[in-house]
Amino acid sequence: MHERRVMRSSLVLAALVVASSANAAGLVQVQSFGSNPGALAMYEYIPSGLPSGSPLVVVLHGCTQSASSMVEAGWNTLADQYHFAVLYPQQQSANNPVECFNWAGEYGDTANLTRGMGENQSVISMIDTEISTHQIATNKVYVVGFSAGAAMTAVLAATWPDRFEAAAVMSGVAYKCATSVSEAYSCQSPGVTKTPSVWGDLVRGASSMTHWPRMQLWQGSSDSTVAPANQVELVKQWTNVWGGTQTADETETLANSAGTRNAYKVNGQIVVETYTISGMSHAVVVGTDGSTTCPGTAGSYFEDHKICSTIRAATFFGLTGTNNGNGSGSGSGSGSNNGNGSTTPFVSIISPTNGEDVSGTVAVVVAANDDAGVTNVELSIDGVSVGTDATAPYQFTWDASAAMAGSHTLVATATDAAHASASVTSTVMIAAGSGANAETPHGLPSCSLNAGGAYGGLAPIGVAFIAILRRRRQRR
Repeated sequence: MHERRVMRSSLVLAALVVASSANAAGLVQVQSFGSNPGALAMYEYIPSGLPSGSPLVVVLHGCTQSASSMVEAGWNTLADQYHFAVLYPQQQSANNPVECFNWAGEYGDTANLTRGMGENQSVISMIDTEISTHQIATNKVYVVGFSAGAAMTAVLAATWPDRFEAAAVMSGVAYKCATSVSEAYSCQSPGVTKTPSVWGDLVRGASSMTHWPRMQLWQGSSDSTVAPANQVELVKQWTNVWGGTQTADETETLANSAGTRNAYKVNGQIVVETYTISGMSHAVVVGTDGSTTCPGTAGSYFEDHKICSTIRAATFFGLTGTNNGNGSGSGSGSGSNNGNGSTTPFVSIISPTNGEDVSGTVAVVVAANDDAGVTNVELSIDGVSVGTDATAPYQFTWDASAAMAGSHTLVATATDAAHASASVTSTVMIAAGSGANAETPHGLPSCSLNAGGAYGGLAPIGVAFIAILRRRRQRR
């Protein structure tokens, strides 16, 4: 635990009027929740009769707000309807004079940006308490935040990517856009520009995980507090992490001239989704969305632009049991929604990439996730099963030197706890002269399963694996 200072950095992302007290808003304070190095307060909303295995949404407020301020977004109303718990971490004035989450560190102390330290650890302790107390499903945890809370949402997604299935950043900034008070202001406006790979490396360097949360990004076009350019940088960061590009696969003009929605896919799944709201300043957007009534209420820093960010974020998370193509979460291809809130697994071959030339000992790294939990991933090459791995990150080794020159087909199949499965195919090339000689029968690959599961079990791969990760800018 690092030493707390009485005065913290004044990183004002929003000047909001604090609403009613937490108790008046229907929230209950949890006094004890384990390790709390960030000295935060914890509030929760638990619908009556919440069943075991329900999801959890973590909601983070902005500067000068409290937990109760974010009740206006309507998450409690949706929790009653769709049966999930809501956790509201709350900043304290002793940590930050205007009660901002310290997303850029505290006077040079960047513990909050480091996994397992400061405020990010406090939030994880709260989540663990919710899981143990209310039997929350560990693979159904989501986080959403506004302003400083949005910036902290990006911090949590980067430092704890294995704990969140998806996140919604509303008027926020990229992870490690700033690591000091002075940098924070220029980060907010006019914004900081980096290349996609540099942004991606910052996230990859925050943990040793290869599971990434899907990201939904909201931004007002007239926001003078957090410049719209920050949304562009967030897209760079998270599409790069996922191995995608900055070219949108879907573009939609929203009804009532509300703005634009873009979606970025990897293997058919939406992994990053953006909403740019026309004419909106620094706010959470609410309003009747087509024929759908929004549970959010317009007010100070909640603007009505005829689109409901709360419902669309909940749908992106997969909480509403629908997949309507408008930011609905699971996407298609290697993972899909069956209409009742349950999905088939999402699976992606991270390395080697489709069409890549390979030789020697090759590491095959597969990412997979699912709302019911992934039981195992099986890899086959040219129709021959390599084996299965039951521990993420899912990894296999392939002795490509024993395979014939030419194209080879890799198929990864993920199976979830409900026995649903999904597969993804990738093709790699072995150049003439680098594969097996003519005496190798049928060019069948020589493969072995890495039973270690974690990076520590990859000693047999040695330099070849390290080189692949370095090439993909995937830090250990």
